[in-house]
Amino acid sequence: MSETRYTDQHEWIRLEGDTATVGITKHAAEALGDVVFVEVPSVGKAVAAGGEAAVVESVKAASDVYSPVAGTVTEGNAAVEATPSTVNEDPEGAGWFFKLSGVNKADFDKLMDADAYKTFVDGL
Repeated sequence: MSETRYTDQHEWIRLEGDTATVGITKHAAEALGDVVFVEVPSVGKAVAAGGEAAVVESVKAASDVYSPVAGTVTEGNAAVEATPSTVNEDPEGAGWFFKLSGVNKADFDKLMDADAYKTFVDGL
């Protein structure tokens, strides 16, 4: 069973067993516009909660992608580096950025659930 949470910086994190997958939300992808470049972190990189982990650039802007929780990168999504438009086409699916291990479930549980994130976005 997987569970997805969200940050106020518009990242999502999906926890499946001991692996967490991280990407940007549909709201963030739409705000960025056409994504033209993605840089994912290297395998083995330790990331802090709220720390810079990846980079996404669009025709409008360049943005850092922050890790919602602390962990160690186990995989970067080479497919989005090769085809950045995947982030626009499927931001909360195939457009993921990186996977983490060593995630503290208590930190994950502090993030917004889908309903709280929707309320947050509606208030922007």
